[in-house]
Amino acid sequence: MKKSKYLIPAVLIVFFLFLWNCSLSHKSEIQTSPASSPRGDLIPPQPESEEDVQTVTEEKDQKSEDSLPEEGVPVEEKIDPFVMLEEALDAYQDSRLAWEKGDFDTALQALDEAYSLLLKLDLPSDSSLIQQKNELRLLIAQRIQEIYASQLTTVWNNHQTIPIAENESIEDVKYEIKEFQTRERKFFEEAYKRSGRYHQMIVEELRKVGLPEELSWMPLIESWFKVKAYSRAAALGLWQFIASTGYRFGLKRDRFIDERMDPRKSTQAAAKYLNELHSHFGDWTTALAGYNCGEFKVKRILRTQRPNYLDNFWDLHKILPKETARFVPRFIATLLIIRNPEKYGFNLPEPDLPIQFETISMNSPVKISALSKALGLKEEELNSLNPELRRQSTPNYEYTLKIPPGYRERVLIALNSLPTWIPPETTYVLHYVRRGETLSEIARRYRTSISSIARLNRLRRINFITPGQRLRIPTRATRINVSPRPVRKLIREGKKPIYVVKRGDSLYKIANSFKTTVEKIKRDNNIQSDILNVGQKLVIQTEMPAGATTYTVKSGDTPLEIARKYGMDLTTLLDINGLTYRSKIYPGQELWIISKNSK
Repeated sequence: MKKSKYLIPAVLIVFFLFLWNCSLSHKSEIQTSPASSPRGDLIPPQPESEEDVQTVTEEKDQKSEDSLPEEGVPVEEKIDPFVMLEEALDAYQDSRLAWEKGDFDTALQALDEAYSLLLKLDLPSDSSLIQQKNELRLLIAQRIQEIYASQLTTVWNNHQTIPIAENESIEDVKYEIKEFQTRERKFFEEAYKRSGRYHQMIVEELRKVGLPEELSWMPLIESWFKVKAYSRAAALGLWQFIASTGYRFGLKRDRFIDERMDPRKSTQAAAKYLNELHSHFGDWTTALAGYNCGEFKVKRILRTQRPNYLDNFWDLHKILPKETARFVPRFIATLLIIRNPEKYGFNLPEPDLPIQFETISMNSPVKISALSKALGLKEEELNSLNPELRRQSTPNYEYTLKIPPGYRERVLIALNSLPTWIPPETTYVLHYVRRGETLSEIARRYRTSISSIARLNRLRRINFITPGQRLRIPTRATRINVSPRPVRKLIREGKKPIYVVKRGDSLYKIANSFKTTVEKIKRDNNIQSDILNVGQKLVIQTEMPAGATTYTVKSGDTPLEIARKYGMDLTTLLDINGLTYRSKIYPGQELWIISKNSK
C-alpha cells in the first residue's frame, strides 16, 4: 500500500514534466518556423554551437563593415546583369499586353522603362548576355514602330475640300476674323502680299500628293509667310517645323544648312506630315489641330473622352491647349477672308511675283558676300534665294545653289576665281549645371559671355538654369595671345625654400614654374588634396640636376625641337623640368637641359 501511496503522485509529476517539456519544444519550433514570420520571410537556420555563433557574428560584422559607404559617396545597389535583363524583358512583355488592350501610352512607357534598363546594363565584350541585349534592343525598336503604325487608319474619302461655310457662324471663327480686321490687320495684309513668292509653288506640291489646295494658306497663320520665322517653341520656317519633326520628314540640318528654311523642301515635308495626320484622324480640322500641337497630344485627349462622344473638332477644341484651340478657327477665318475679302472689309494688296531662279551644282564652300560682289549683285539677292544657308556660305559638300536667271555663266567664271572659304570651327565643351550656379559665374569660369552661351543653347531666360541642365559652352578655336605668366619667387625660412600661394595659383602652375612635379610638391609638404589656399606656404625643393644648364625658351620653340637641338631624349627633358607631353612652354621660360657636350 505504501508503494501505491507514493507511486501515483510520482507518475503525475513525471506526466506534468513531460507536458511542460513538450510545450517548450513547441514554442521553439514556432519561433524558428519560416511560416511563423509575420511577412512569411524565410529565417536563416540558427547556428548549432558556440563556434558557429562566433563565425556567424564575425561574418555579419565583416559584411556590415563592407557595406558602409565611403564618406560623400552615394550607395549604389549592384544588380545582377541577368536580373536586370529579365526586368527589361518583363517591361517589354508589359508593353505588348498594354498595346493589345489599346493602351498606347502605357505601352510606350513600358518600352521606355525597358530601354532605360538596357542603358544601365554595362556588359564586358565577352559576356554571354550581349546577344540577348542586342536582340531586346531590336525588339523594342520594332515594337515602337508597330505601335505608331497601328494608329494609322484608312479613310475612304480623302476630303479634297475643307468645310468652311458651315463654320462661319461659330463664335471662335468670328473672333479670329475680328482680330484680323483690327489688331492683326497689318500683319495679315503684309503676309498676303508676301505669299505671292511661294503660294504657286506650294499649290503645285500639294496637288502632287492629292491634298486640298486650301492648305496652301497655312503658312499665313504659321509664319506670316516668312521663311526665317522662329517661334518660342524653336519651330522654324514657313511651315514652323521643330527640329525633330523636320528630321522625321526628311529635312536636313547641319552646321551649313537648315532645310526647314528651304521653301520647297519644307513644303514637301509638310505635305507628307499633313497626309499622315489625315490618315490618323480622318478629318482635316482635327488633323490641323494635330499639326499645331502634335498628333500624340490630340490622341491622348481623345482617349480620355467617353466613346463616341467626340464626333468632330468642335467637340474637341475646348479641351485642347489654348494656342491649338485657336489654330483651326484662325485657319478657317483666313480662308473666309481670302475667298471674299470685300465681305470682311479687306482690300488685299497685289501679291509679290513668284521667285524666279536657276540652279547650279557646286561642292566647295564659298562666301555668299564674295560671290555677290563678283557678280555685281546685292548680297541680299543671293541670300533670299538660298535662305537655308545658315552661315551665308555654301557647304563643303555637293549643294544646289539658286541664282538669278541668266547668271549661270557668270557664276561659273566667278567660282573659278574665288578662293575656297574655310569656315571657323564651332568648338564647345559640355558643362552640367551644379546647384547654386548662375550663368554669369559659368561664363566667367570659361572666359566667355552670357550671350554666347545663351545663343549656342537657345536660352530664352538667361536668369533661369536648373541643376543637372546640360549646357554647351563656346570655346575659341583660334590661338590666343597669352599675356606673360606671373613671376613666382621663393623665399627662405631657415634653410627651406618657401613659396607663398597667391590668388589664381594651382599645384600644376607652381610645379611648372619651379621645374618640379605636382607629386613631389605634395610629397614634400605632406598634403593629399589638390586644393590650395591663398597664403598657404609650400616647401619647394628645386635642385638643378648634375651637369644641367639653363635654357631660355624663345618664340616658336617646342620641347621636341629643344631636345633635338641639345641631343637629349625628349622624355629626359620633360622629366627633369617637371613637364608632361601635354605641357605648354612659353617665351621667357627657363628650362634645364643636359647637352651631350656637358656630359
